[in-house]
Amino acid sequence: MKTKIEYEKKDDVLMIWFSQKKIDFAEQEGDAIMHFSKKNEPVLLEILDASKFLKETSKTLPLQVKQQIFSS
Repeated sequence: MKTKIEYEKKDDVLMIWFSQKKIDFAEQEGDAIMHFSKKNEPVLLEILDASKFLKETSKTLPLQVKQQIFSS
């Protein structure tokens, strides 16, 4: 699976899928939640308050992601 990136403007959450495997558990550190498969493989990364995070890190983001997130 190719990495999939989606932004939910309503909830201000950035989601990055690494695989389509079933999520077994998740761990949260600050505004980031990493979801893992049963074999401890990363499946999904959620970034809460994504607009704040992205404004701070936007210099390293691909143009496509910037356009999706910062478009009005």
